[in-house]
Amino acid sequence: MKQAHGNWVTGDTFWDRKIELDVFIEKVKDGANILLLAPRRMGKTSLMHEASKRLSGQCLCIFVDLQKAETSADVLMELGRVIYPYKNLRQKWASAASGVLKTCLNAVEEVGVYDFGFKLRGGLTEGNWDIEADKLLDVLASAEKPVVIFMDEVPIMVNRILKGGGDALIPGGREKADKFMSWLRGNTLRLKGKVCFVVSGSIGFSPVLNQAGLSATLNTFEPFQLKPWGKDTAAECLQALAEEYGISLSSKVVDEMLGRLGCLVPHHVQMFFSHLHDHCRRSAISIPEITDVVSVYESGMLGARGYTELVHYEERLGMVLGGNLLPATISILAAAASKRVLKNDEIPILLAEYGFSGQAAKEAQKKIFQVLEHDGYLEKRASGYSFVSKLVKDWWKKRHNFY
Repeated sequence: MKQAHGNWVTGDTFWDRKIELDVFIEKVKDGANILLLAPRRMGKTSLMHEASKRLSGQCLCIFVDLQKAETSADVLMELGRVIYPYKNLRQKWASAASGVLKTCLNAVEEVGVYDFGFKLRGGLTEGNWDIEADKLLDVLASAEKPVVIFMDEVPIMVNRILKGGGDALIPGGREKADKFMSWLRGNTLRLKGKVCFVVSGSIGFSPVLNQAGLSATLNTFEPFQLKPWGKDTAAECLQALAEEYGISLSSKVVDEMLGRLGCLVPHHVQMFFSHLHDHCRRSAISIPEITDVVSVYESGMLGARGYTELVHYEERLGMVLGGNLLPATISILAAAASKRVLKNDEIPILLAEYGFSGQAAKEAQKKIFQVLEHDGYLEKRASGYSFVSKLVKDWWKKRHNFY
């Protein structure tokens, strides 16, 4: 078991998730269109890559990352790049395509995969991307094997279409987002049994669509939730990593590490080991004590290096919550980080500091907590809300203690 690096893992570094992976693959093989749900760093992208690897002999698996996509046409450009190596599919698509796109496809042998993608983009417009995309999907549907299209970071792309990179809906944004989501929904129905879609992202899809009244466009997708590791799984992962790197972890040290994290997000577990491993190397020790864990947590996990790993929890909020909602949300989280439970009657007081009162405060609270609960920041208690992750709570308290 080696340390994981990068945004996703597969093979030997894909730890556990056997039951989830088996159920997920079973649903895909049954033809279900899946909405993969989980907070950030839970392993959604890794699960899709591992499933793709294990399905490769039975299905044609296509993975597209829409992190940088700005328009619906970019989806077809990314799909085109992925099928570039499949000459037979390219030729069939060229026969079905029209206009500039057809010319580009017929000249594909003259360019590399990245230039190919950009040339494809030049042949697409807001008026024709969906027609040409349908032609490509029809070609894929004619393949000898069932097709699975894994689409990562779809919510980020849709949010960008809605807001153009800003924090408020832009003119025409809703119409364009509706066209894309309706196209996607329509093809889950039209190509059922031939093409299966799996969509996921690092911000919640439902809150993104809800802000534009487009939630119904997801009703052909079956939600599949990926939960945190259990304590035994996380402990076994730590011990496997320790054995690989010549470190001896006592059960008390492991318990201390897991207790500090609270919510056992796979990436956070491995991130904690990485910090501890570096500390052991620098200190020339192989049997860390609880004092070492505490020191690593405070200086590493909550320090400058940890900042680069955790600041996305703040950045992602800004994608969905605009205007005064974002600073109000940061203040709410800072208040929740300073106590065990943020009481229900304290929330209107915090919102009032940012100009929300009466019905506006109720609407603001609804929008804010839909995002915070959906994306795994806070969870509902009997009397209020508390952080899901102790690590994120401690980081938020340290980051925003001036609130």
